[in-house]
Amino acid sequence: MTRHVVARCDEIPPGGRRIVMVEGRSIGVFNLGGEFYALLDRCPHQAGRLCLGDTIGLVQSREPGSYEFSRPGELLKCPWHGWEFDIRTGQSWCDPKRTRVRTYPVAVESGESLVKGPYVAETFPVSVEQDFVVVDI
Repeated sequence: MTRHVVARCDEIPPGGRRIVMVEGRSIGVFNLGGEFYALLDRCPHQAGRLCLGDTIGLVQSREPGSYEFSRPGELLKCPWHGWEFDIRTGQSWCDPKRTRVRTYPVAVESGESLVKGPYVAETFPVSVEQDFVVVDI
Protein backbone atom coordinates (compact mmCIF):
# COMPACT_ATOMS: atom_id res chain seq x y z
CA MET A 1 0.00 0.00 0.00
CA THR A 2 1.42 3.38 -1.04
CA ARG A 3 0.95 6.44 1.15
CA HIS A 4 -0.21 9.75 -0.38
CA VAL A 5 -0.34 13.21 1.16
CA VAL A 6 -3.75 14.61 0.16
CA ALA A 7 -4.20 17.79 2.24
CA ARG A 8 -3.17 19.77 5.28
CA CYS A 9 -5.49 19.18 8.24
CA ASP A 10 -6.71 22.79 8.18
CA GLU A 11 -7.81 22.40 4.55
CA ILE A 12 -10.56 20.00 5.68
CA PRO A 13 -12.36 21.65 8.61
CA PRO A 14 -14.57 19.65 11.03
CA GLY A 15 -17.70 18.62 9.13
CA GLY A 16 -15.92 19.24 5.83
CA ARG A 17 -14.69 17.04 3.04
CA ARG A 18 -12.23 17.06 0.17
CA ILE A 19 -12.45 14.86 -2.90
CA VAL A 20 -9.02 13.89 -4.24
CA MET A 21 -7.66 11.74 -7.05
CA VAL A 22 -5.23 9.06 -5.88
CA GLU A 23 -3.81 6.58 -8.38
CA GLY A 24 -6.75 7.13 -10.72
CA ARG A 25 -9.38 6.73 -7.96
CA SER A 26 -11.68 9.49 -6.73
CA ILE A 27 -11.65 9.39 -2.92
CA GLY A 28 -13.58 11.52 -0.44
CA VAL A 29 -11.74 12.49 2.74
CA PHE A 30 -14.05 13.59 5.60
CA ASN A 31 -13.30 15.32 8.91
CA LEU A 32 -15.68 14.16 11.64
CA GLY A 33 -14.81 16.20 14.72
CA GLY A 34 -11.06 16.06 14.10
CA GLU A 35 -11.00 12.43 13.00
CA PHE A 36 -10.41 11.77 9.31
CA TYR A 37 -12.02 9.05 7.17
CA ALA A 38 -11.67 8.20 3.49
CA LEU A 39 -14.25 6.56 1.21
CA LEU A 40 -14.22 5.56 -2.43
CA ASP A 41 -16.25 8.16 -4.32
CA ARG A 42 -18.42 5.50 -5.96
CA CYS A 43 -21.74 4.25 -4.67
CA PRO A 44 -21.85 0.43 -4.79
CA HIS A 45 -25.52 0.60 -5.82
CA GLN A 46 -25.13 2.16 -9.30
CA ALA A 47 -21.68 3.83 -9.25
CA GLY A 48 -22.87 7.40 -8.58
CA ARG A 49 -20.46 10.03 -7.22
CA LEU A 50 -21.16 9.15 -3.59
CA CYS A 51 -18.91 11.75 -1.96
CA LEU A 52 -20.83 14.61 -3.60
CA GLY A 53 -23.88 13.66 -1.52
CA ASP A 54 -25.21 15.36 1.58
CA THR A 55 -23.92 14.46 5.03
CA ILE A 56 -26.78 13.76 7.40
CA GLY A 57 -27.43 12.42 10.88
CA LEU A 58 -29.30 9.40 12.19
CA VAL A 59 -32.98 9.62 13.10
CA GLN A 60 -34.34 6.76 15.21
CA SER A 61 -37.71 6.08 16.78
CA ARG A 62 -38.55 3.80 19.69
CA GLU A 63 -42.28 4.36 19.26
CA PRO A 64 -44.62 6.33 16.98
CA GLY A 65 -44.33 10.08 17.51
CA SER A 66 -41.02 9.86 19.37
CA TYR A 67 -37.83 10.58 17.42
CA GLU A 68 -34.18 10.91 18.39
CA PHE A 69 -31.57 12.62 16.24
CA SER A 70 -27.93 11.56 16.70
CA ARG A 71 -24.63 11.33 14.87
CA PRO A 72 -24.97 14.65 12.99
CA GLY A 73 -22.93 14.68 9.77
CA GLU A 74 -21.72 11.08 10.14
CA LEU A 75 -23.83 9.53 7.37
CA LEU A 76 -23.37 10.15 3.65
CA LYS A 77 -26.38 10.10 1.33
CA CYS A 78 -25.83 9.14 -2.31
CA PRO A 79 -27.07 11.96 -4.55
CA TRP A 80 -28.49 9.54 -7.14
CA HIS A 81 -30.85 7.29 -5.19
CA GLY A 82 -30.50 8.31 -1.55
CA TRP A 83 -28.67 5.24 -0.26
CA GLU A 84 -27.01 6.10 3.05
CA PHE A 85 -23.55 5.04 4.25
CA ASP A 86 -21.72 5.38 7.55
CA ILE A 87 -18.67 7.57 6.86
CA ARG A 88 -16.69 5.88 9.67
CA THR A 89 -17.18 2.29 8.44
CA GLY A 90 -18.55 2.44 4.89
CA GLN A 91 -21.51 0.28 5.98
CA SER A 92 -24.77 0.76 4.10
CA TRP A 93 -27.90 1.66 6.05
CA CYS A 94 -30.06 0.36 3.17
CA ASP A 95 -28.51 -3.12 2.98
CA PRO A 96 -26.07 -3.44 5.93
CA LYS A 97 -25.37 -7.17 5.58
CA ARG A 98 -24.31 -7.12 1.93
CA THR A 99 -23.42 -3.59 0.86
CA ARG A 100 -20.68 -1.22 1.92
CA VAL A 101 -18.51 1.38 0.25
CA ARG A 102 -14.75 0.85 0.27
CA THR A 103 -12.89 2.69 3.02
CA TYR A 104 -9.20 3.60 3.17
CA PRO A 105 -6.93 3.99 6.19
CA VAL A 106 -6.19 7.63 7.06
CA ALA A 107 -3.46 8.99 9.32
CA VAL A 108 -2.59 12.50 10.46
CA GLU A 109 1.14 13.12 10.60
CA SER A 110 3.31 16.13 11.20
CA GLY A 111 5.15 17.49 8.20
CA GLU A 112 8.46 16.69 9.86
CA SER A 113 7.66 12.99 10.11
CA LEU A 114 6.85 12.45 6.44
CA VAL A 115 9.48 10.62 4.46
CA LYS A 116 11.38 12.76 2.01
CA GLY A 117 10.91 12.00 -1.68
CA PRO A 118 13.29 9.82 -3.66
CA TYR A 119 14.82 12.78 -5.50
CA VAL A 120 17.37 14.89 -3.66
CA ALA A 121 19.15 17.78 -5.35
CA GLU A 122 22.92 17.73 -5.16
CA THR A 123 24.21 20.73 -3.21
CA PHE A 124 27.60 22.39 -2.96
CA PRO A 125 29.10 24.60 -0.26
CA VAL A 126 29.14 28.33 -1.19
CA SER A 127 31.22 31.16 0.29
CA VAL A 128 31.84 34.82 -0.51
CA GLU A 129 35.49 35.99 -0.68
CA GLN A 130 36.26 39.65 -1.45
CA ASP A 131 33.09 40.17 -3.50
CA PHE A 132 33.43 36.93 -5.46
CA VAL A 133 30.98 34.05 -5.08
CA VAL A 134 32.89 30.78 -4.88
CA VAL A 135 31.32 27.30 -5.25
CA ASP A 136 33.33 24.36 -3.93
CA ILE A 137 33.01 21.20 -6.04
